[in-house]
Amino acid sequence: MKTTYREAMRAAIRDAIQRDERVFLMGEDVGAYGGCFAVSLGLFEEFGPERIRDTPLSEAGFVGAGIGAALGGMRPIVEIMTVNFSLLALDQLVNNAATLLHMSGGQFNVPLVIRMTTGAGRQLGAQHSHSLEGWLAHIPGLRILTPATLEDARGMLWTALQDPDPVLIFEHGTLYNVAGDLADDAGPVDISTAAVRRPGADISLITYGGTLPAVLDAATQLAGEGIDAEVLDLRVLRPLDDAAVLGSVAKTHRAVVVDEGWRSGSISAELSARITENAFFDLDAPVGRVCSAEVPLPYAKHLELAALPTTERIVAAAREAVGARG
Repeated sequence: MKTTYREAMRAAIRDAIQRDERVFLMGEDVGAYGGCFAVSLGLFEEFGPERIRDTPLSEAGFVGAGIGAALGGMRPIVEIMTVNFSLLALDQLVNNAATLLHMSGGQFNVPLVIRMTTGAGRQLGAQHSHSLEGWLAHIPGLRILTPATLEDARGMLWTALQDPDPVLIFEHGTLYNVAGDLADDAGPVDISTAAVRRPGADISLITYGGTLPAVLDAATQLAGEGIDAEVLDLRVLRPLDDAAVLGSVAKTHRAVVVDEGWRSGSISAELSARITENAFFDLDAPVGRVCSAEVPLPYAKHLELAALPTTERIVAAAREAVGARG
């Protein structure tokens, strides 16, 4: 069936609410308004205010309420409009959700799922456009998911709700309108492994989330130049699928990591270090990185595009890595 990323997410929420009476969605404007990005449009009318709950503008308050509900036996889905606003709930995320299992000596799990939008490319200015998922992937106790395909948008939520510990799902804002075919019987998918989206032999292009389309475009362009690029979609930023990353590098001997986060202290920095630590003798060239410019994301379209990883920048980085073989 034809669907969009947004509709696949909505179907996942509907399915979860129908499957389990403990599941409910809450967040700012998720009810009658249908969600800031229209993911929950129509669900309030379908399930009512007990299952689709509007909250005040208080990220710390409703994330904390979600933690409490999870501790009380419910399976809450908490929606935060953008990752930038999640910083207002950082204490709840880091000091409570991520740590309660450990601080209670294993007595209290927090089966909480938090969804939020991430990324730029929509001229929404700095306070609505950053990619901070790499920061949260730093935190032990949190699982970090980045669905990039219709199948993952449809399938990651239910699997996440089965996890006894907190799971954060990052939905890139530019993906909501992406349309395509999704199998009628599409359902839960694993939330542990990376996926090869395009096999190749000459270089590994490693990415996740909203940059996957640009990386696939780059791989197509590189193929026209005789460079056979493998595209690896990480899917999960914590815990990282080291075996998939190292396996791809062992095959291609070159890697470029594409990450919309800032280069300093980024998920691409972590990947570059892991590849260097564990696959140094497989490498025929230094690990390359294509990241966002280290500035607050601009509003002006031409400046925003200049700051982001683009197909052209990815192609150039791949050419440089392959050219390093001499």
